[in-house]
Amino acid sequence: MLKQRIITALLMLPVVLCGFFLLDGGPFALFIGAVVTVGAWEWARLAGFAGQAQRVAYAAAVAALLYGLYRAPGLAPWLLGAAVLWWLLATLLVLTYPASSRYWGGLPGKLLIGLLILLPAWQGLVLLKQWPQANLLIIAVMVLVWGADIGAYFAGKTFGKRKLAPRVSPGKSWEGLYGGLLASLLITAAVGLQQGWQGQDLALALAGAALVVLISVVGDLTESMFKRQSGIKDSSNLLPGHGGVLDRIDSLTAAVPVFAVLLWLAGWGAL
Repeated sequence: MLKQRIITALLMLPVVLCGFFLLDGGPFALFIGAVVTVGAWEWARLAGFAGQAQRVAYAAAVAALLYGLYRAPGLAPWLLGAAVLWWLLATLLVLTYPASSRYWGGLPGKLLIGLLILLPAWQGLVLLKQWPQANLLIIAVMVLVWGADIGAYFAGKTFGKRKLAPRVSPGKSWEGLYGGLLASLLITAAVGLQQGWQGQDLALALAGAALVVLISVVGDLTESMFKRQSGIKDSSNLLPGHGGVLDRIDSLTAAVPVFAVLLWLAGWGAL
């Protein structure tokens, strides 16, 4: 398993790095759209579509919606606003699972939830790419999420005793959450001090980082919740040793739109 994970990571890393940091404009939107479309194909399975034709049709519908969003950039504020509301609701659904499953709305509701997860993530990345210091912004949100994941892993493995959401993801602990949050805040503080941030600016940056990390955990738990309800371990087997695309980007689907909204509120870029 470890060998598979390493080989897959080595093969995918150049593609991911080139796609994220060497592409701009339409090609970048197309690259991210391809990733999101594969994620949609996987989500259709979690929603209850067993047949390939149905899953491909849902993925094609998502691709069409992405094209429509690219052609109508004025919809971005509404889409990101809907994402913020969704992730607040998702927090409640995770905290009250399995009782909350009655409110998902069956197959139509789960397909709609897939749109609320995937479309804003694409939109957030497209916006970040258009704003000042675009690549650094994308690196920043990734480092926050990955730093929190690493901190959570080691803190949870060393100190983890109290289960965070035992009915959703039994392996996660409150101690892991605190460790991940601490790691992300230390990263943010180090960058802020290096950049000369002080007082209110540094405090806002730390608060924003904490919010992004906490919502990224909700993104992770949300996919775990739907996988558990569906009796599925991985969203697919597309990435040997890693599961599916959704398994790799679940945290980012929540973190990216919230990160973009926070930057917009801070006056970083225009929606």
